[in-house]
Amino acid sequence: MKSPAFTRTRGFFVVLNVQALFRRLNVKHNNLEMKSPFIESIEYHSFALLSKLAQSFSYRTAGKVGAFLGVCIHLFIGSRRAVARDNLAQAFPGMSESEREGIAHGAFKNYGTALVEMLWAGGKSAEELMSKVSPVSPAILQRYFTAPKGLILLSAHYGNWEFLPLGLRLHLGRPMTMIAQRQRNKRIDAMIEAARTRWDNRTVSMGVSSREAFKALREGAMMLILSDQSGPKEAVFIDFFGRPAATHRGAAAFSLKTGASIVLALLVRQEDGTYEPVFEEVDRTGIEEYTEANVIELTRRHTAVLEKHIRLHPDQWLWMHKRWKHTEYYQSTKLVEEEA
Repeated sequence: MKSPAFTRTRGFFVVLNVQALFRRLNVKHNNLEMKSPFIESIEYHSFALLSKLAQSFSYRTAGKVGAFLGVCIHLFIGSRRAVARDNLAQAFPGMSESEREGIAHGAFKNYGTALVEMLWAGGKSAEELMSKVSPVSPAILQRYFTAPKGLILLSAHYGNWEFLPLGLRLHLGRPMTMIAQRQRNKRIDAMIEAARTRWDNRTVSMGVSSREAFKALREGAMMLILSDQSGPKEAVFIDFFGRPAATHRGAAAFSLKTGASIVLALLVRQEDGTYEPVFEEVDRTGIEEYTEANVIELTRRHTAVLEKHIRLHPDQWLWMHKRWKHTEYYQSTKLVEEEA
């Protein structure tokens, strides 16, 4: 006789496979510039059912299901596996292939775990969520979070990035403003938005965020920005793991225009499945004035701090993301400029 936990887990993956099928169908519709309300509805109801199933798990089961999901993605989504392998080969040329493969395997497991834990967290109490994220130490609290002025918390898709705003909000007793990218499916976006904005947290849409972000920082807000994904071709190119990468300049611009400090904030997954918050302030010495050169320099500095922490736990970062997708374009453009 199958246990209830086994039945729920099997149901989770059945729904996940249905959702993946309709996502592939939706890609075809997008390529034809068509929008199918039917497919969007299937996506939404699949996502809602996935959330309900995940919320029925214990936290430990959610972690195990998520890790298994990550392993499946690693094994069966060849395009993302290839991206991760190439990124790791470029970032760690001195490592053996087996060592890099171990990091990739861990990164996919971390991704799956973070996804299912995010779904699990919906509807959970403040006490339950606080028990999964360690409190901020008194020294860190005093150093970064007591001054009544704006603060930029720079983070990444590392550990569990969705737990970060909720865990810090609950432990610090201070709401957070997040710059977030909207989902194409508006009903799914509304579910994610509701999860992120519990306990008075709020989000600002990426792309139309500048005015609201400046206003919030000048009013003393604590603002969370995930800065590790690729910027557009027009972005600032900063060396990241030895290669120029298109990098968003927003955090540096916000900091220099408002005087808000930048503090890297990450949640590091522990062996027992809980998370330890880690913080490091980005040095702004000598670059207080807002100029284009200072924006580039501050972006370089905070990128270097992030790289340092990724190197400490490389299996907790999102190596399957195309972080260097514009590098070849940048290098070819630079070569043309040098030859001109």
